[in-house]
Amino acid sequence: MISILIINGPNLNTLGKREPSIYGNLTLEEINRNMVKYGEKICKKNIKFDFFQSNHEGAIVDKINQAECDVIIINAAAFTHTSISIRDAILSCKIPTIEVHISNIYKREEFRKHSMISEVCLGQISGFGSNGYILAVQASVNIAQSKSNS
Repeated sequence: MISILIINGPNLNTLGKREPSIYGNLTLEEINRNMVKYGEKICKKNIKFDFFQSNHEGAIVDKINQAECDVIIINAAAFTHTSISIRDAILSCKIPTIEVHISNIYKREEFRKHSMISEVCLGQISGFGSNGYILAVQASVNIAQSKSNS
């Protein structure tokens, strides 16, 4: 069984109504359902998702510190650009982590172009809308399968 923890940061609970020209029209719940559907399709239901969203930095740090999974997918949202504590939690948990952003952070305001967490993540998916989460699920499955084969 492949286990994936998906963490979403501040304001992502407002997806679907928050700046749809940047973030699209899907709600976070719809994005989560799409990930489950895709994951079950490619893994024949041999996949487990744990979804977590918080507007509070400490709650995200706690969730990472308590994580027991094969891979973490994280959209730290605004904390991407500010949070050393989330960076340190990712570093210390030793769980492969994929950073996701709905928008292309490198085509936005200058302050959004720097990620505090990218250097402790395996990789970053940015600018593909909600499809970035699907790409992250595919990468997570590949990572988990290669770990179990080694």
